[in-house]
This record gives sequence, structure tokens and C-alpha cells, in this order.
Amino acid sequence: MSLTDKRILIVSHGHPDFNKGGAELAAYNMYQALRRQGVDAWFLARTDLMPHGGAAFSTRGDEREILFHTTMDDFFLFSNINTRHLWADFRELLQRIQPDVVHFHHYIHFGIEALKIVKTTLPASRLVLTLHEYLAICRNGGQMITTDTKPKLCYGASTTDCHRCFPKHSPADFYLRERYLKAFFGLVDAFVSPSQFLKQRYVDWGIPADAITVIENGQPPVSKPAFRYPVATEGKVHLAYFGQINPFKGLHVLFSALDFLPKKLRKKLHIDVHGANLESQESSYQKELMTLFKKNKDIIDFHGRYEARELFDIMKDVDWVVMTSIWWENSPMVIQEAFNYGRPLLVSDIGGMAEKVEDGRTGLHFRAGKPASLAHALEKIINNPTLRDEFAANITPPLSIDDCLQRHLPLYEQRPASAEVIV
Repeated sequence: MSLTDKRILIVSHGHPDFNKGGAELAAYNMYQALRRQGVDAWFLARTDLMPHGGAAFSTRGDEREILFHTTMDDFFLFSNINTRHLWADFRELLQRIQPDVVHFHHYIHFGIEALKIVKTTLPASRLVLTLHEYLAICRNGGQMITTDTKPKLCYGASTTDCHRCFPKHSPADFYLRERYLKAFFGLVDAFVSPSQFLKQRYVDWGIPADAITVIENGQPPVSKPAFRYPVATEGKVHLAYFGQINPFKGLHVLFSALDFLPKKLRKKLHIDVHGANLESQESSYQKELMTLFKKNKDIIDFHGRYEARELFDIMKDVDWVVMTSIWWENSPMVIQEAFNYGRPLLVSDIGGMAEKVEDGRTGLHFRAGKPASLAHALEKIINNPTLRDEFAANITPPLSIDDCLQRHLPLYEQRPASAEVIV
């Protein structure tokens, strides 16, 4: 059976027109690719940004792009049980579309109970869930970082450790939270993980290994012909940061690393920051980052948020892409986008970043959260300008969105042998 024999509903916790996260883009890219292939596909995205006159749903673009106007009631359980009247609206939508496959790319904001609504409304449909992060495992925004004054990476959840991070919740609260979430995960026919690293974290948490298939987020084809690197302007190395600006993304690590560079090397570096939402962060972090920026404003340019269609024009002036996250990450879209344009990366040596970028071959690793280690990597690329082209030659194009869809087809057709979640 082919994809064109199925009606597929892609569900996302946000529409990329309003939310620029990697999971939202991955979901929407799948939807658009399905439509290009002639598949009877629909896209449902949660939003609270659009006026809707009190209706549960509205459309974006055409009738197949549907916005679900809802909010999350309980971020501890990811529950919408207090606004359960919206479940009836969701059920009616499922009955109207009658999809053969419902593929969630998230459950946050929809409510974890939405998984049960699918299985009770359409018991013959395939229910697929892509795990883009560690939210079910970690109460701390899914970051798997402790809440200490000096946060540390967390290697696994336990009721006592989670209570230590969040004293307002007892160990019993965390025990019941885990059982509640796993009860709904047990309804899922197939899980997808974009990285082996994230898969292993969920296997350790209790999902059977054979219930999770690793499939990288597919990339749309580059819209313009491949291009060569530009001649370096004034002999400088052009480094670019892409993504949200928050403490977990670690832009402060990059700015701090500049203090460790000799002045003569610092003058050979230019940094472009393509990101947004600094104004949404705590004032202490805003102050810290802006203090670091002012010390180095002669070599740093802030460009704000960007659209995917702008990437060609942005990337053509980039030598290296940098990822400074201090949390594990999963399969950052930034890495796949950089590879799509043949750009090597500097990345933190943990999680999905270390998995996706091969140290000394397609990029360089540095110790996560350590400015001095990043400064050493910066010195290396400045002093060895041939590394850029050497590493770029080793980059293979990332998984295309069409190939990504084909790898999902078996999951859309049959239930794995073992999908019962260990509780």
C-alpha cells in the first residue's frame, strides 16, 4: 500500500506561521510533502494567537489547515481535563475527517487526553507520536537539567530527584504523574524518534525499544542551486547562530568564549545571531547577555527571527554554524538545515548534537557550557581556514522529506509487536 491510499491527519502543537520551533516545522514539512505527493492529508495546529469568535476551530490558508483554539490547563500532567468540553469538538473533527492515520508531533497544549480521544473515536486508525523532546520524562521544561543554582545535566528521572528539583511536588506526585502519562502513551501504535539518543532516553524510561523507530526529520529540497563559499570578507571567519535565545540554548556561552580569544584572532571573527524571544526571558538573563554583547558589539550583529525561505540568502554568507545548547537537544533542525547547505558546525558535545555532527569530520565538538572549550574550537577554525572546505566535503545531504515519509509508511500500516509501556 502507498501513502496515496491513506487519509492522514498531522497534528502539531503550533503552526509555523506563529511558532518557529523545530517540531512545528517538522510537522508542517511533512504535511506539505504529503500534499505534494497527492495524499489526502490534513494539518491540525493548536493556537491561542488568532481571534476566532468563540469557535473551537478556524482555518489557515485552506480548509485542510485547521487551527484548534485551546489552552493547556495543567502543565504538570499536560492535561486539558478542566476544559474537557473541547474534547467533543476534537471528536467531531475526527469524525468529519475520518483519517486512517493520526500522527501527533506533540501533545502539549492539546492535552495528553487527546491520544485517548483518537483511539475511542476511531479505534481502527493508526496513532503515531513523534517524540521531539523529553517533556514526559522531565518536569523542567523537558530540558533534563536540574534546577540548582548551578544547573547540571540530568541522566534520568526518579521520584526523589524530581522532588528535589520541584519541592512543591511530592515524590508521590511524580510517581502518579509518570503513571498517568504512560497510561496514554500505551495507546500509541508507534513512536518515532528523530535521534538514537532521545530514543534511548525513552527506552530507559519504560517504552519498549521495538515500539520506537528512529527517523530523522526530513528536509525540504534546497530551493536554489548549490553555491560555493564566498571569498571571506576582510579575511574574517563568519559564524552564524540560529534559533531561540534563552538560557538553555547557551548563546551566553558563545559570547563568553570571546573573552578567551587573543585579540588578534578575535578581530578575524564575525558573528551573526539569527534568533528571537530574548525579551521573553527573565530580566537577569537579558541583562547578562546584553552585557556580554556590549563588550563584543563590534563583531556581533543581531538579525532577529528569520523565515525558512530566507535561509539561502542567509547561508550563502556563512562559513560555520554554531550550536551552544547546554541541554541534550534531540535532533536540532539547525543542524539539518546547515547540512542541507553544506555548512560545517561547532556544537556542544552532548545529546543529539554530538550524535548528528561527527567531530573532526563534519564539524567540531566543544564541552557543553564551557566557554574556554568553545574558544579553543574557534581558535582552531580561525587558524586553519582550510578546515571549512575539508569538513564541508564530508557532509552528506540530510534525509529528504520525501524519503522521510517513505520511512513512516510501515508505521502507518501495522502495529509494532510490543507497544505496551512499562509502568
